[in-house]
Amino acid sequence: MAAPSVEDRLMINDVFVRYTTALDAGDVETIVGCFTEDGALESPTIGIYAGREGIREFALRFARFRERGSQLRHFISNLAVQVDGNEARATCYLLTVITRGGRTELMAPGRYDCLLAKVAGEWLFKHRLVVLDHEVTLDGI
Repeated sequence: MAAPSVEDRLMINDVFVRYTTALDAGDVETIVGCFTEDGALESPTIGIYAGREGIREFALRFARFRERGSQLRHFISNLAVQVDGNEARATCYLLTVITRGGRTELMAPGRYDCLLAKVAGEWLFKHRLVVLDHEVTLDGI
């Protein structure tokens, strides 16, 4: 895999930001739209969700969490990208802050480890793995 073009890097950064901000906002369709038709999300906290309907189920689960008064804030940094034609691998660090019941706490730090595919000129997640530094339980989702 090679270093990405500036355009590819910006587009891949954009899909990471769209995903995390949509997750925090409970924007189900934007989350679903960040994945390929056969895309998958894998997390030690919430399990594996595959395909657009699986991703939608995951997004709805998080939207309900927010509807109950909790707020997540995902912070991503140190994005590293490698591109090979219409496929890419990208990783970044992850910090998540959760506010619920008037308390704010920092969740386990970790990283996203992702495979992406360029579909019709747009970079989308093909597989998104969440790797956390220690176990986390998300009550209420």
